Amino acid sequence: MHRKLAAELFNGTWTLMDKPDRTRAEDARMIHMAHASAYHWLQVGEPVHFARSHWQCSRMYCELGRAEPALYHAQFVVDICEQHDIGDWDLAFGYEALARAHAVAGNQAESRRWREQAESVPIAKAGDRDQLQSDLATIDDS
Repeated sequence: MHRKLAAELFNGTWTLMDKPDRTRAEDARMIHMAHASAYHWLQVGEPVHFARSHWQCSRMYCELGRAEPALYHAQFVVDICEQHDIGDWDLAFGYEALARAHAVAGNQAESRRWREQAESVPIAKAGDRDQLQSDLATIDDS
């Protein structure tokens, strides 16, 4: 049950994040869904799931323009990856989360620093590297 709910809530959060005309009530629902997904992954997942859950929370808070919780969750991603030797795509996106959250906070120098970190992570699959580059391109750190 936890695994099913975790995945459904994760996907539902993305659906709301992608919605261009979210209402305030939908924003609140999105926050609860992202955190509920993370909770369910904590019950049945592995460290990689925990990192990805924090990554989604960070991204969601960036979408809402809320830098402090975005930074909080982004740092968790990197911490989990480092503690559990998780590299590749997950570590790169942890750095992407820090870059994005710092951009939201208005700290362009830190954002650029973390973007460079993300770009320096070796990623095995070309498609994953392309996805990283595509996401990094959406960060306004100028």
